[in-house]
Amino acid sequence: MVNIDEFIKRLEIVLDYYNLSASAFADKINVQRSSLSHLLSGRNKPSLDFIIKVIEVFPEVDLYWILNGKGTFPKSDKNSTAEFVNSSNEIEIPSSPAISENPLDLFSTAPLPTKKVPTAKNINNTTLPQIDRIVIFFTDGTFKNYQS
Repeated sequence: MVNIDEFIKRLEIVLDYYNLSASAFADKINVQRSSLSHLLSGRNKPSLDFIIKVIEVFPEVDLYWILNGKGTFPKSDKNSTAEFVNSSNEIEIPSSPAISENPLDLFSTAPLPTKKVPTAKNINNTTLPQIDRIVIFFTDGTFKNYQS
């Protein structure tokens, strides 16, 4: 749970860092000035929409830092996960001798090489449920959703 008093202090640090008034900050992230005023006074809690707008407009603000004070501001290690995610939010695996020259694309429609393995139907004569979706969460707060 977010400690509101500590959150307000971190938000004020962001305002000071960018040398912005509360009204200029609200305009920049496209929220009503009164909403930011209520937030800074402690009357309201930050919404998810508000947090997302802050980290989208100000990339130096770390999601975990603004929410709970963990991490640094401004971000000190931008390349920890960023170098593995391209502009289309697809994971890029860095080249390594351990990775084959033609890695399999698990999400393509091309048939995969077959190998005899136990199927879901013949393991202890029970049927396992099918996978509906896979969600990968990244440390920068983004995620990728794969659904069948």
